[in-house]
Amino acid sequence: MTKVYDKAHELARELNESEEFTNLEQLHQQINEDEVAKRMLDNFRQVQMDLQQKQMQGEQISEEEIQSAQQQFELVQQHEAISQLMESEQRVSQMITDLNKIITEPLEKLYGTPEEGAQG
Repeated sequence: MTKVYDKAHELARELNESEEFTNLEQLHQQINEDEVAKRMLDNFRQVQMDLQQKQMQGEQISEEEIQSAQQQFELVQQHEAISQLMESEQRVSQMITDLNKIITEPLEKLYGTPEEGAQG
């Protein structure tokens, strides 16, 4: 069992040292040092969290809120560093999704995939 945990820690170190993660760290630092960019990103993330919270609580999201969030998104996308950060976050997220799929393969072999259960 210890070997599995050792491999998990090794994987975490590899992820921490990966080009994708170091790029993400650099972009975070760059944005945190830019007051305007940090405020823009913080505002955008707050809007995202508010909408997600409403959605999770089953509340209706108004067309106005959707349009406002879309405008916020377009605004932050125009800021080069924020746009790069979001792209970098997406790459790291995809890598973690891929790693999770690889790690859970033994369970899928044992129990099947969710898609197989829905079809059968």
